Amino acid sequence: MRPYNSLDSIWNMVARSAYTELNYSPLLLGGSVLGMTLVYIIPVMVIILGLVLGNLLITLTGLLTWLLMRFAYFPIIRSYKCSLWLAFYLRIIAFPYTLMTLDSANRYWQRRGGAWKGRVYQN
Repeated sequence: MRPYNSLDSIWNMVARSAYTELNYSPLLLGGSVLGMTLVYIIPVMVIILGLVLGNLLITLTGLLTWLLMRFAYFPIIRSYKCSLWLAFYLRIIAFPYTLMTLDSANRYWQRRGGAWKGRVYQN
């Protein structure tokens, strides 16, 4: 409903509420960052490791994991009427989202969390 025409506007929207959704918990923040790392980075690292070691089973396991993640993203892509190729950018999109989540926690710790229209709302 609101236009988000730039990365800055999207960043602020996510950073405004991401840490709130984690109930201001450093433990949940750490778990979320670890989870996003495992889901989005590890499969690609496993593919590279399998290629370096020359191990076909490791390479195929990483590739299968990577592809399954993309296929799981297809319903969301279709729902927003985007090209299915966008699903292959999921890992790249997830990295800034992880940074936005960390920025949300940082803003909260600096007492700037929940900023909206020039005002800061504390929990």
